[in-house]
Formats: sequence, C-alpha cells, structure tokens
Amino acid sequence: MKAHIITIGDELLIGQIIDTNSAFMAQQLNNIGVEVAFKSTISDDRNSIVEALEWSMSKADVVLMTGGLGPTNDDITKHVLAEFFHGELKEDAKVLAHIQNLLEPRGITVSDSNRAQALVPDCCEVIENKMGTAPGMWFEEDGKIVVSMPGVPFEMKDLMKKSIIPRLSNRNGNNSIFHKTVLTQGLPESMLAQKIESWENQLPSNIKLAYLPNPMAIKLRLSAYGNSLDDLKRMVAEEIEKLKELIEKNIFGYDNDTLAGVIGKTLVERGETMATAESCTGGNIAHQVTLNAGSSAYFKGGVVAYSNEVKEQQLLVSSADLEAHGAVSQPVVEAMAKGVAKVLHTTYGVATSGIAGPAGGSEDKPVGTVWIAVAKGERVISKKYNFGTNRERNITRSTQTALNMLRQLILENS
Repeated sequence: MKAHIITIGDELLIGQIIDTNSAFMAQQLNNIGVEVAFKSTISDDRNSIVEALEWSMSKADVVLMTGGLGPTNDDITKHVLAEFFHGELKEDAKVLAHIQNLLEPRGITVSDSNRAQALVPDCCEVIENKMGTAPGMWFEEDGKIVVSMPGVPFEMKDLMKKSIIPRLSNRNGNNSIFHKTVLTQGLPESMLAQKIESWENQLPSNIKLAYLPNPMAIKLRLSAYGNSLDDLKRMVAEEIEKLKELIEKNIFGYDNDTLAGVIGKTLVERGETMATAESCTGGNIAHQVTLNAGSSAYFKGGVVAYSNEVKEQQLLVSSADLEAHGAVSQPVVEAMAKGVAKVLHTTYGVATSGIAGPAGGSEDKPVGTVWIAVAKGERVISKKYNFGTNRERNITRSTQTALNMLRQLILENS
C-alpha cells in the first residue's frame, strides 16, 4: 500500500509555520508497513486542492490530508472535498453535539461559524475528533482512500493514533517496512561509500540503502520491505553484521543514539570520567555531553580557555609552548588535554584549539584550522583538521571529531 501526504495552508508555504504534520504521519504509516511515496504542501485554493487530489489518487492507494478545516472563510477543504466526491454539506447531529459539549462548559457560546463546522460532506464517513471541533473525514472511491484531518498537530495526532492508523493497518494486511539507521563517524561520505561498495552491491533486493550525511554524523539507513516484520529485522541485522566487518571502528551507534550519549554509557560501565578543555568550540563539547541525563556520573567539568592566560593558569600550558608555537598548535592542545585531566582528576581529557572564523586566519593557519587532542595519563592522540570557513559548522565538526577521537581512545583501552 502506497500513500501520499498533502498538507494545506498558505502559512506553510510562506514559512510562517513549519510543517511537522507530514513527518509524524509518515512515521506512523511506516510503522504499519504503508510506504509514503510523496509529500506535498499546497495553498488554501480550490484548484490546488483538486489538482493535488486527482494526481495523488492516480498514484497512491491512500491520500492523507491536513488543514483547511477551521471555522473561517479561508478554510475551504471540506467544501472542495464535497464537490470533488459529488456530495453535499449537511449538518451532522453528533458533530454538533460534540461541539456544544466541548465549548459550552468553557463558557463559550456556539457561534454560527462553530455550528458550520458540523457541516460535513454526506459522501464521507465522519471520524470523531475528541480534541477539537473539526471532525476527520474518510472518503473511498474506486478502491482509493482519502482522509482529511485538522491541521492542528495535537488533533491530527490523536485522530491518527486512535482511528486512522488502526483502520489502515487492517487494510494493509501483513505488509511491513523496517528501518534501521547505522551511525558512523570518521569517514567522509565518498570514502565511506568506497569502503562499503561491495557490501552495498550485494544487499538483497528488498533492502534499500540511503546515505544521510550531516555535520554530526553520516547515517546509513537500511529500509527493508516484506510480509514479516520479524524476518525483515533478522535480515537487516545480518547485513549490519557484514557491514561491521568493514567499518566497525567507524560505527558508534544506531537510530537515535548520539556520540556523546554512547560515550557516556561506556564511561559509566567502566567507572571512568572525562573533562573538557575548549577554545574554539567554546564549551560545545561539554554542552553535548551534559545534554544526556546522568552525565554527572562521568563528566567532572570543563574549562573554556579562550585566552592564553586561562590556558596557562588553569590548564598548565607552558608560556614557552604558547610563544613558540601559538595557541593553535599540537604542543598546546596536547598540554590542554593532559592539563584538564590532571587538574580535574579525570580518566580522560579532551581539548580543542582552532580558528573557527570567519576571520583570524593566517597563511600558515588559515580559517578552519583546528587542533584536537584526547589524553589518558601520558597517552595523547592529537590531529590537525581544517573544517572550512563557516564558523557554526567548524564548531559542530570540531565537537563531533573530538568526541569520536575520545571514543577511539576509550576503545583502545578496552
């Protein structure tokens, strides 16, 4: 079963409101094995709605729509649907009673516009909306299903969970879709693709691979299609085991894992601790670590050492190294990593020093130059990077790279 999602509203098209409805609906549909083939956002306009409906019904088995069901004159969706499916708007006594029961206890008089929401196409099945005044509407024609729901997210979600998804699940039979996302760090996309090319080429025909790169990680999403969810999970698990033979050191987690979260769990298991010494990342590494509940068990603290004075006084960096090599250098960042671990009495120290940009670079050290070091006692790993000229991306990439270097050092001591 294939589905199209249509969200309606000029406010979505001009960016005044971000469309979160389609993402939620797609997730819910995938959970029951319904493949989402297309999403679109259209204006509150009769022709746009009709054209979108005609095209989607020619391509998909199910069309889910949200928006345009409010009490104001610009909400025309149900009028268009009544015309499209050759019906008429008629007052539904149950919907009107629900509206009265919802509004009157709150001291709100049911106005003509509220009463108008009880008008529904006589060619649809009305779906009660317990969270609001606009009901959902279920249409069927020539084996195709069209469902119209309010655009208010919490109303739509309630209808989807309690009414739409159970019904579609029964219609869809045993068809299943299973997604598993492998999270990688440390290999650029082109190099990653080259390393796993042979594995990708031998994937079963019912498993699709997608590359999802961003500054935080390169995600490999495996999507499996079939009749048995248990069989799909088994097949994907087998393919991931093959993948691990090629890039196990670069895989840090799955699905909703974060690099900082995975590191935290490992440190807790080992009874170890960490601290950060940050210059160009300005505390972002510490921020990513402390986003995780329970991080106080393994994160003792951090020092944002922007000035050389702080590097010397708080992190034990020698003035000689600073003068001879500059703050953005291997000797200084290594001293920072060792120094913060020593001062805060932690197992590991993580340090960054760089030129985030957009200004401040030189011929020897252009904008984007970043030195990163991780230390455990006298064992130090350090490396120089250049992440480009965008300040925000530099901070994000430096943070993720530093955390991945820490992960690798922890694995080295496994």
